[in-house]
Amino acid sequence: MSTFYVKVGDRVSFSKTVSEFDVYSFAGITGDFSTNHVDEEVMKQSAYGQRIAHGALMVGFFSTCSTRMIEACDGTAGDETPVSAGYDKIRFLAGVLFGDTIKFSYEIIEIDPVRRRSVAKVEAINQRGELVAVAHHILRWVKNPAAGGGASQTA
Repeated sequence: MSTFYVKVGDRVSFSKTVSEFDVYSFAGITGDFSTNHVDEEVMKQSAYGQRIAHGALMVGFFSTCSTRMIEACDGTAGDETPVSAGYDKIRFLAGVLFGDTIKFSYEIIEIDPVRRRSVAKVEAINQRGELVAVAHHILRWVKNPAAGGGASQTA
């Protein structure tokens, strides 16, 4: 148990062009049909000039980053299961427009091998170089039952 899966500075990233399909699918799943996301005519009159993606959709893409980190470090091996313990300091700094290509990056900034967790800085930057969303993500490795632990452990 002295080994840890990630180290400070480990980093993964990916890019995604946010489409109308992405936003409408997310709206359908969550029930969030806010004018901001689905009413082009109203949003033409807004400061954005068009519809914007849900901030929570960006958090979903942040989750893709954490999955990629787990895959990159082979974090599913051994006697522990990696799980998200949540996001802190989430901020939506600019609107994500339909058609924007967003680069998501996830960098480990802190590890706590005793508590079996890491903290990552997550950023989303659009094709214009604008930082549109940020967060800190907490990733935990929970002991599997055969290893004497269980999912009931607290964060």
